Amino acid sequence: MASRVVHFEIPASDPENAARFYSAAFGWRIDKWDGPQEYWLVTTGEGQPGIDGGIVQRTSTFERVVNTVNVDDIARAAARIGELGGTLVGERFTIPGIGDMWYAQDPDGNTFGMLQLVEAAAT
Repeated sequence: MASRVVHFEIPASDPENAARFYSAAFGWRIDKWDGPQEYWLVTTGEGQPGIDGGIVQRTSTFERVVNTVNVDDIARAAARIGELGGTLVGERFTIPGIGDMWYAQDPDGNTFGMLQLVEAAAT
């Protein structure tokens, strides 16, 4: 099965201001996440093609929009990234109730995320 982009993250120097901007510009629903870090959940619509995402504080890892790809086996995907000349960024971590996440960079330095959903981890 092919892996698909399932989430995006927009880095911002002022995430709260960015949330107001995107909400007003496109009618997106944006809610501050009640998790361990400052993060705004973006719902771009319902009942139509598209993906949802988030707004995150701009850092050296998050300088540009980051797309997250759904993978069946995050350890296998991480190994494959290394074989193809990419690099892993930081450590693998768990988002409770969602799944395991790991950031990486392609050989050109573009950051992307890999997400193994809880359902995939249970199989």
